[in-house]
This record gives sequence, structure tokens and C-alpha cells, in this order.
Amino acid sequence: MYVANATGCTQATAFSVPAFPFAKDENGHGPAFSNSLFENNAEYSLGMCLSVEQMRRQMKQHAEAAVAATSDAALKAALEAWLADGDDGDKTRAVSVAAEAALKATADTSADVKFLRDNADQLVKKSMWMYGGDGWAYDIGYGGLDHVLASGKDVNVFVFDTEVYSNTGGQASKASNIGQVAQFAASGKEMKKKSLSEIAMAYGYVYVAQVAMGANPAQTIKAITEAEAYPGPSLIIGYSPCEMHSIKGGMTNCQQEMKKAVECGYWNLFRFNPQADKKFTLDSKAPAGGYQEFLMNEARYSRLTREFPERATTLFAKSEAAAKERYEHLLKLVALHDN
Repeated sequence: MYVANATGCTQATAFSVPAFPFAKDENGHGPAFSNSLFENNAEYSLGMCLSVEQMRRQMKQHAEAAVAATSDAALKAALEAWLADGDDGDKTRAVSVAAEAALKATADTSADVKFLRDNADQLVKKSMWMYGGDGWAYDIGYGGLDHVLASGKDVNVFVFDTEVYSNTGGQASKASNIGQVAQFAASGKEMKKKSLSEIAMAYGYVYVAQVAMGANPAQTIKAITEAEAYPGPSLIIGYSPCEMHSIKGGMTNCQQEMKKAVECGYWNLFRFNPQADKKFTLDSKAPAGGYQEFLMNEARYSRLTREFPERATTLFAKSEAAAKERYEHLLKLVALHDN
């Protein structure tokens, strides 16, 4: 797994000592993690992707040449299996291990076999991901992200949507919602948040999902699995409560807060898979009510009722209406893709 991370809250969270979410398995295999700036993380990640793509293309060329020329039956069979299934995420490890073992055991001294043996770490298909918050994906790095999604390359994007610039002082971003208090929106943000998911879906060949781990862990894993398997660009947007939300009871309640956000219709869960028969799947149930009660559980909203009570009433009603409209729109997408 190769991860390119946009410097910001995702970096601070991922590298907060002593907690560390990355590990090696019993064979010493694990993720390679690097980070770049907000403004060029998408391009940085795409460069990594193109580099790996080029290297694996060379591996395939040498493998095909070796299969055609070798007299070693075991090597030929192992390389043929790798050529057939080396890009299959479920099979790549097994066929790559078998191919590497055959390369080490063979007496074939050809240049093609030597190249494959010297670069055996490229046999296993790489899982290419870029991480970042909404300040990167919705705002500063959006141009680069859009370029990467439009490229058609097999790269996966995970956006941690905190709805605010979490790591630089809590400024409003294009992901901030109506009525949210943040820097540069001290009296509550008036405009609804940017629909990054629908912009990506409009391409028609980008896998897109919205998830909230605390609301539906199975749907989150399903989306990640589908995104990895999809042979093209994938975008997953995850609802990510953070300290800037000032949730009642603190961050120990963030998983429960995700669940509440989905239940009341504040955040919607769905998947758009261009390869599936049913392309659009709405994984959220109809809002169960309690939208404004959910807002009052976070100081980023409740603060507005104290400082601008009349404005709060107006903006919160506007926010709830926008959420209902959004859900109705998602239902229309379900109907559209069912036909």
C-alpha cells in the first residue's frame, strides 16, 4: 500500500505519538506513507501511481519475453499465472510469491529473468491511495484532485471530511455546512456545502462513496473494498468529527456522533459504482428526525444560538431544508440508475 498524504489534519492524526495506525505483517509487508503539500498532493500521488504503473508495465514485458523463451516449465507456469492474475487484488499475493520462488529456483540466466528477479518487489499489485482533509480536497488542492480523477488512472482517494480547516485554526471551508460557526464565518456560514461527490460522479467513470464508520462500519469496509477493486479512479468521502466540532462529551463520542449524523439526515451514505448493474446505491435510511437536536450537540452550531439567536433560527431551518432536499435528490438518483 502506497499512501500520499496532504499535509494537515490527516498527517497530525496519523502520526500522533504514541498512537500509530500503521503496522507490518508477519512477512514485513506494510504501507509506505509519505506526504506533500495541500496544493500538490494529488499530483504528487499521481506521480507515484504513474511510476508504479510504468514499472509494472516493464515487469509484464519481461515476463512475457521470459515465458516465450524459457525452457524451465515451472518458471513458465508461474509467470503465466502471474500475467493472468497479478493485477487481481485477491490473487496477486499468491501468484507473486509463487513467481518469485520460481525466479529464485530457476537456472535460467537470461536478461529477462534477471530483471524480474532484481525487481521482484514489483510483482505484487500495489494499492495506491491519497489521503487528505476537506481543506485540501474541496479547496486548495481541488484543481489537482479534479485532474487526477479525470485522468482515469487506477488511484484511490480518501477524503476525511471534517467540514472545516482543522489543522490551521478552524477556518471555514467549502465543506462547511449552513449555520456552522468557524473563522471567516463567525456569524454562521450561509451557503450550503460543496457536493464533491456529485462532481466526481458526473464523470461517469469514477467510483464514489460517502461513508461514516461509526454509523455503518460494514458499509465503510464495503466501499473501501469496492474502491480498491475498481480499475480506475475512486473517491471515498468519510465523515470525520474532530475537535473543532466541540462535541458534547468530547472526542470519545465521535463514533456515536457519526451515527447520529446519519440517522438524522445530516450525512448520507451511498456508493456509485460505474461497473455495477445497479450503479447507485443509497445506504442511508430515510431521516429519522432530530436534525436540529443533532446540531445543538456541537458547539460549532450551538454557539450561534447564543451570539446570533435570530440568525441561528433562520440558518438552522435553511440547513435542515437543504438536508431534506439532498435526500430527496439521492432518492431520484436511485430511481434514475434503477431504470
